[in-house]
Amino acid sequence: MVHWERKTKPRSELVRFTFEGREITAYEGETLVTALLAAGVTAFSITREGDPRMPLCNMGTCFDCALIVDGQLLVRGCLTDVVEGQCVSRYRAS
Repeated sequence: MVHWERKTKPRSELVRFTFEGREITAYEGETLVTALLAAGVTAFSITREGDPRMPLCNMGTCFDCALIVDGQLLVRGCLTDVVEGQCVSRYRAS
C-alpha cells in the first residue's frame, strides 16, 4: 500500500532577465541561483585574486552567490527571486 502520492505542480509563467548582457528565461518564483545554474552559469562572483566563485550553501550564509542586481551590490542570488527585466551581473571584489 502506498502512503504517499507525488504531487506535481504546473510550471509558472516565464520571466526574462539579463545576466552580463545575456538574456535568460526562467520560471517565476525561481531564485537567481536556480535560473543561472539552469542557464549554465558557473561563476557568480570573482575574488580579489580573480578566482571564480559559485554558490555553496544555497541558504544565504556563505555569500558565494553574491551578485549585482539592478545596481545593488552583494545581493545573495540564492535568496532572491527572478523578476521580469532584472539586470544581473557578477560581483567582482576589489
